[in-house]
Amino acid sequence: MKYRTLGNTDLSLSEVGFGVWTVATNWWGRIDNDLRRQLLRDAVDLGINFFDTADAYSDGFGEEILAEALGSRRQDIVIGTKFGYDIYNKIERVGHRERVQKFDPEFVRFACEQSLRRLDTDYIDLYQVHNPKLEHLEEDALFETLDQLAREGKVRHWGVAIGPDIGWYEEGEFSMRERSAPAAQIIYSILEQQPARDFFEVARETEAGLLSRVPHASGLLDGSFTKDTVFDPEDHRSHRKAEWLDQGLKKLEAISFLTKESDATIGQTALKFVLSEPRIASVLPNITSAAELNEFAGAPETADIPDGHLSDLYELFDAGFELERAAEPASG
Repeated sequence: MKYRTLGNTDLSLSEVGFGVWTVATNWWGRIDNDLRRQLLRDAVDLGINFFDTADAYSDGFGEEILAEALGSRRQDIVIGTKFGYDIYNKIERVGHRERVQKFDPEFVRFACEQSLRRLDTDYIDLYQVHNPKLEHLEEDALFETLDQLAREGKVRHWGVAIGPDIGWYEEGEFSMRERSAPAAQIIYSILEQQPARDFFEVARETEAGLLSRVPHASGLLDGSFTKDTVFDPEDHRSHRKAEWLDQGLKKLEAISFLTKESDATIGQTALKFVLSEPRIASVLPNITSAAELNEFAGAPETADIPDGHLSDLYELFDAGFELERAAEPASG
């Protein structure tokens, strides 16, 4: 495993982190409870030290499972969690509809205390504002509260986790430029490059560190999908149109050159693409099995993607992977 410093903080993160939502929810398929905990333990043994969770993951279970699995190894890991959704007001939630958000000082402090209790720890390494809108980021009281929590030693650093469906470019730019956010969590992958690419210059100018989730484009880039793939009803991908999968598989064909001269898998190459951006300290793949854990944890040791191939990937994305051209009938 290799490690990078997150922006101008003192947090040294494994280049491959662990997105705890895959073992705390059923959004990425069902996982046996014993396997959930074993994956977290095995991840540390493979050198992964950054674990990203949220209070909203299964109403606190995403934090509790970290304490259960890794409580004895607290000094070996860096914990990022998130706040902002009111998981305490038990309003019936339909599907994946967004919860009510709260960012007032009283709620933020309460949420922090509850996260500390569930995580069974005295401090949170990275406390992230979860999917804020611009109006929330414009409230001084929110950041005064975060600074106070840091002075009290309950939070080492704070950051923002954004987009793309709920707040995205404006929120990310405002966080880094106007709030001097030391860390921002974004979505970035070969198939979903924008507007994340526009953040890189902002991050360089402000010395912010970036974290990237969903590097496999919801599974399209991990090598597990075919045109016949059927998702569990609780899996968040089950509501997407068949066109999403069909278009994604066509994009995969367009980038097949990536693995023809490489020993790395497409899943590892997808992670190397994200890590080719120096401002990204850690990438958070969705890990649901021991095989995926071992494969993805080994990605940093694989060869870098050649600069020429990186340019090709940027151009393909900007050209829509040339799907429209491929759909045009042949003339004759």
